[in-house]
Order: sequence, then C-alpha cells, then structure tokens
Amino acid sequence: MEQYIEFATNHYLLVFALVCVIFLLIQDLIANSFNKYENISPLIAVTKMNSDDVVVLDVREQHEFTKSHIENALNIPLGKVEEQLPALEKHKKHPLIVTCQTGARSTAACKTLTKAGFEQVYNMIGGMQSWEDNKLPIKLGKIKD
Repeated sequence: MEQYIEFATNHYLLVFALVCVIFLLIQDLIANSFNKYENISPLIAVTKMNSDDVVVLDVREQHEFTKSHIENALNIPLGKVEEQLPALEKHKKHPLIVTCQTGARSTAACKTLTKAGFEQVYNMIGGMQSWEDNKLPIKLGKIKD
C-alpha cells in the first residue's frame, strides 16, 4: 500500500488524469443508460431502412443538406426541430433515424424527439460523414447561391 501512496505523490499528474478519465467514463455510462433513443451505425440504419417504414430526419442546415443527403430524408435544421414537431407528429409511431454531419447535432435532436413522445428514435453514429465513409448512397444536389 505504501508503494501506491508513494507512486501517487511522485506522479500526481498521472493520478489526476486517471481519476478524470474514470469520472468521464462513468458519466458517459450513466448518461447512455438513461437515453430513450438508441445509437446505431450507418450499416444498421440501412438494414432498418430496408425492412421497416423508416423516416430519416436530417438535422443539418439547408445548405449542408443540399450538398448531399440520404434519399427521401426530411430536412429540419436542429434549431427548428421543436417548432416542427407538429409536422412530424404523423411519424410518431414509425422508426425515426436522425442524422447530421458528425453525430453531435443529431444527439440533441434525439433528446428533443424522445421528450416529445416519439417511441422509436435512432441516432446515426458519425452522421453523414460516417455514411459517406462507408460508401453508402447519397443524393447530390446543386448548391444555390
């Protein structure tokens, strides 16, 4: 036991870093256990799209969506998701896959949708960046000036 104490006093920065990493891992584990939505990979998203009546919601801004997007995806920017909830009401019972560019904005949108009572919400991990990295099909559009 004395050796551990001696190590901790001699390498306090390493011990502090270890404590921080453990804290962040525990925090992430707890946060993910209370999520009412599920994180899925783009490949699992494709499987769901092929087998269910899935709605894809892209929460990127219009100019990002116009460059490239998943075929038949709905575009509602993250800032407008709450005000567009009545328009999404008809999809409340359907599986809803939410995507953005990297997966950060879609997490916030998933939380909003689950609070609003959507039952089957899926966050696509990595967003469109991961979708394109996996060489999955996209619809290209022209950028409007």
